[in-house]
Formats: sequence, C-alpha cells, structure tokens
Amino acid sequence: MPNIKIFSGSSHQDLSQKIADRLGLELGKVVTKKFSNQETCVEIGESVRGEDVYIVQSGCGEINDNIMELLIMINACKIASASRVTAVIPCFPYARQDKKDKSRAPISAKLVANMLSVAGTDHIITMDLHASQIQGFFDIPVDNLYAEPAVLKWIRENISEWRNCTIVSPDAGGAKRVTSIADRLNVDFALIHKERKKANEVDRMVLVGDVKDRVAILVDDMADTCGTICHAADKLLSAGATKVYAILTHGIFSGPAISRINNACFEAVVVTNTIPQEDKMKHCSKIQVIDISMILAEAIRRTHNGESVSYLFSHVPL
Repeated sequence: MPNIKIFSGSSHQDLSQKIADRLGLELGKVVTKKFSNQETCVEIGESVRGEDVYIVQSGCGEINDNIMELLIMINACKIASASRVTAVIPCFPYARQDKKDKSRAPISAKLVANMLSVAGTDHIITMDLHASQIQGFFDIPVDNLYAEPAVLKWIRENISEWRNCTIVSPDAGGAKRVTSIADRLNVDFALIHKERKKANEVDRMVLVGDVKDRVAILVDDMADTCGTICHAADKLLSAGATKVYAILTHGIFSGPAISRINNACFEAVVVTNTIPQEDKMKHCSKIQVIDISMILAEAIRRTHNGESVSYLFSHVPL
C-alpha cells in the first residue's frame, strides 16, 4: 500500500510486527530512549511527509511512560508534515476511570482523550472499550473494534460442548456483550450481580440464570487482579456448571492475578494479545491467547483505503 507508514511504540512490539506482516509492510524506523532524568526521547528515523501514519501503542506495562511516548510520537509525526496520524491503541489506558462516580473523582479517560487530541491525533483505533461512551470524549473519529468474531471462532473450534453452554457476564455492565455472543451461538446467557466493598474487592455475588449441567463461559472485556472472575467461577461451579472457561479481551493480570488463576477451577483463561502475555503464560498454563492482529490490520487497511470499518464488527477474515 502506498503512502502509509506503521510505527511501533515500545509497549507491544510483537503485535505491531504481526500487524505490519499481515499488511505486507515493514515497521517504520523509530528510536525511543530516556534521558538520565527519565524524560522520554523519540526519534522518527524516516520521512513521513504526506504519509498516512499509524502508531501502535497499547495501554499496558509502564502505562504512564507509554502514554507519554505515544503522545510524543504523534506530535513528532504531525510536525514532520504527516498527512494523517492514527493512534492504534488496542487496550485504551485509564478506560475504567470513565465517570465521576464519587465526589472530587477525576474522569481520567477524558483527560487521556484530550491529550491525544492536543498531541495531533486525527483518528483513534481501539478495541473493546471498557465503556462505549468513551468514544464521545473525542471530537475526532474513533473506531471501537470488537474481539467478538475471534472469540466466536475460538469457542467453536476449542470447546467441543459449546452447543450445551451458557455465556455468562461477571457483572451487569457486560450484559450486552454476552447477549450478542449468545445470540450468535444460539445458546443461553446468564449474568452475575456483584456488590463491591471497594475497588478490586468483591463482597457478594448473585447468579441470574441457569448453568446446571452446562459448560459456563465467562466473557468480559478485561481482568486485572482476577478477583471477580475467580469468585464468579466458584459461583458457577456451585450452581452446577460442568466446566468453566473465561474469555477476556484484555488480560491485565496484575498483583495476585496469576496465583488466583492457578488456584481457580478454570479449564482455560483465554485472552487476546492486545497486551503481551508471554511472561504470564510461563507462570500459568491455563492462559491461552487469541491473535487479533488481523482485525487491527484489516481496520488499518480499510481506513487507509477510505472504506467502512463497521464491517469488522461482525466479520473478519481470520
């Protein structure tokens, strides 16, 4: 494809390389380093004048450093006369801080949106936003892609009893996500109502739906410390589920997450590669990864060619 450049930030270079390979392109030359005072320095190693630039940087790892690196890369390309700069952010940072839920709380997702716009971003491509209304924080186009096509493919190919399964949301907020998947598979769905004492700590869970003598598949957009999904798995087993799987778009897995998964009753915990999982997989054999580089690559190709990206919401050539 002519007049297109893809650059990778330092957060997830493996995914960036897979996207470039699927598009038949080479990753652009960029050098990122830190000065002794920890300021980030970025050097774009080739001309971007008049080019359609895509910068891949996921919200993971050293999140704050990676956000700053992304902003500097966007600005560097913009002032170097790139015709358009698109930030490809597979896992959007600070997405859980999307509303003012108590006095004097910040809406940090809106702050990140403002910073991306001010840096010179013309377009955002992301995946499975924690809250769809985050798209409204931007005054520029935002394509929120879904991992659903890849999830459906994995379920059909890897769970032999999928026709006798129940798709379960671990909270009420994910009801729309699980009903969509359940409808596509023509199976039942259920949800778990949870009450929290405080952040990252669940107090009580109530199952709404039937999983008795069925395979239960927990589906959520992300898992951080994994307290919720591990509690949910125990709840499903006690309610009569024969097996429990968890499928998550963003596997953050911080703090005690890995030990909790190892001690939980999951057959498998399946995540996409919006976040690198190689190190986590070394310590947990239950973690399996779905590659979503094709979805992102196809979104880039369609954006570059001026085609609709909404096709990807239900179809993708995996």
